[in-house]
Amino acid sequence: MNLFNRIEKEHEYWLVDQVKLDGVSKQEYIEDFRSLLGEWREKKVEYLSLLMDAEYEEWLLELGFRKISTIVEYTRALEESFAEEPQITTEMLAAGGMADSDFAQLYESCRSGSANKNNLFTIEQVMESLENEFGPEWRASCFIFRKSGEPVGISIPIIEQGTVDEGRLFYFGVVPEWRGKGYGTLFHRISLNVLREIGATTYVGSTDEANYHMVGIFKHNGCVLRDRKGIYRIDR
Repeated sequence: MNLFNRIEKEHEYWLVDQVKLDGVSKQEYIEDFRSLLGEWREKKVEYLSLLMDAEYEEWLLELGFRKISTIVEYTRALEESFAEEPQITTEMLAAGGMADSDFAQLYESCRSGSANKNNLFTIEQVMESLENEFGPEWRASCFIFRKSGEPVGISIPIIEQGTVDEGRLFYFGVVPEWRGKGYGTLFHRISLNVLREIGATTYVGSTDEANYHMVGIFKHNGCVLRDRKGIYRIDR
């Protein structure tokens, strides 16, 4: 039984996410995580970033973790498509209309000034992780939103690891000068349509609890609160 998903980069980091399952006791999660943490220590990885239910917080702090923030998860069924947005064009990076270096700059612009507190990676590390996690076809998962030809946002819709139909957005963002104009809600809606097209039947989105704008987008597009988890980190 898989109680924790994890993404690893050898000697650098582990990103670990608690999988909340019915019928699993708190003690079972504690024992499984103790084993995982022991393995992390043995491999001498630089740090471990963990998403876990806040009921374990006191125990995690005693283990040497520090709390970074709290994230909220929202979800909705993808039973029908949203209406098309004719004023916005959507372009796949794989189509070749933008160089990888320009996409990286656009990505960096979109994440600048974010209310999310768990910004772990440089943009170079982010671009490297795209290929590491999604393979050589990673560009087919990256979408650019344009308004009158100008790139104004990006989205990376994926099927969650270990599932066949749970849609997630690896990243979603709007460039600073286009924020506060309703485009985030439009881009998010288009992204949900893409998720449905690639086989997702449900969507799960997460953000820092202090990111009120993103929470508003979730609610506006019919998502409901599913869960809260703390973000914790420990360094070697």
